[in-house]
Amino acid sequence: MSLAYERHELAVAVADLLAHPDDPSLPIHQPWWRQSLALGVPGIALLHMELAAAGLRPWQRAHHWLAAATSGPVTAGPDSHPFHGAPALAHVLASAATHQPGSYARALDGLDTAIAADARRRVAAAHARIDAGELPALAEFDAIRGLTGIGAYLLRRPSGGQELRAVLEYLVRLTTPLHREGEVLPGWWTGSGPNGRPDDRFPGGHGNTGMAHGIAGPLALLALAALRGVVVQGQLTAIATICSWLDRWRSNTDAGPIWPYWVTRSQLRAGRATPSSAQRPSWCYGTAGLARAQQLAALATGDLVHRVAAEHALARVLTDRRQLAATTDPSLCHGYASLAHIAHRVAADALPGNAARLNARVPHLLNRIDPTGAGPRRTAAALIRDAPGPGLLEGAAGVALAALSCSTSSVPDSSWDSCLLTARPTQREDG
Repeated sequence: MSLAYERHELAVAVADLLAHPDDPSLPIHQPWWRQSLALGVPGIALLHMELAAAGLRPWQRAHHWLAAATSGPVTAGPDSHPFHGAPALAHVLASAATHQPGSYARALDGLDTAIAADARRRVAAAHARIDAGELPALAEFDAIRGLTGIGAYLLRRPSGGQELRAVLEYLVRLTTPLHREGEVLPGWWTGSGPNGRPDDRFPGGHGNTGMAHGIAGPLALLALAALRGVVVQGQLTAIATICSWLDRWRSNTDAGPIWPYWVTRSQLRAGRATPSSAQRPSWCYGTAGLARAQQLAALATGDLVHRVAAEHALARVLTDRRQLAATTDPSLCHGYASLAHIAHRVAADALPGNAARLNARVPHLLNRIDPTGAGPRRTAAALIRDAPGPGLLEGAAGVALAALSCSTSSVPDSSWDSCLLTARPTQREDG
């Protein structure tokens, strides 16, 4: 068992404490509450849906939360992004439709139309930026705010084919080197700091490696699309280009391979970056997310060497005390839930020996969510109390979903985490 109790009991306890979307103890008056997948209602609805699909709680609760998410105007266009507004709500409704085919069809049709229009606008703006020889903003291409996250949703939807191909063609072009001030930069090099804003600590910008904001996200999407059979010209070459760049910046330490969160301009010139051997190995940044992205890339291209290396890297990091000690919270974004969930996903696609090593680590990682043995109810209450919001990325709903996904009680072909680019698309989502 992963905890002193069944894995799904924590998910049930969190859901029971988040049973009512109008509970005044929740941040119901915050402007982000209804439309934020990261922090608010959509992520909680996702948890209730997965529990209902697993037969652990009634569908009516999920429908109540979905009704709350869609009870007012939906932000679309430039003010929306994969974790807020139309794409965030569409991800949750599409997950509901996966479990209950035909449900929410009219709402999804409207959201799909808005998302497709936004994808076309974003792709056109990105190509214009490349034509002008300018550096991209992280929000142009990343998984949280950019076209990678939009593409992850389009990959789920039968109606998203044309726009999906346009996103993939853009990501292929993103890997074309840029020439600036006599230097050759990777096409995803941004002039800002990692927070997307100008930062004096990053003169000359940086190259971000992470899954949330960096090039690992596009790599995962390019690979996932190829695994689905959606391939545009240059896609496999783009995958190889990104993998080669990650190989260049990998440090082989006594704790296994480690990648820097980002490469600065001075490090690029020196050809060397030395990541900390005690950095956090999470989904958003670090070895866990990078290992999954590279495993998917290897599966898409039939590259056994990189597949073994990615699986081995994750298995090593999950037994390294220094890097695990850098993980200090339970969240799905960068905490123990993140590590357990990715280990579970990678193990499902791993070679037998690596799969056994990874599966053996999942219980230990989930145990760290409740290190004192407080039990599911008290742990659930603490998760809700201590997070910035009870939603998916940093809140209780995300932790609960990770615990559930590692349980035999969960739905094996669910893709609730497709927004994280960790789930392989399933046949059921082909519509």
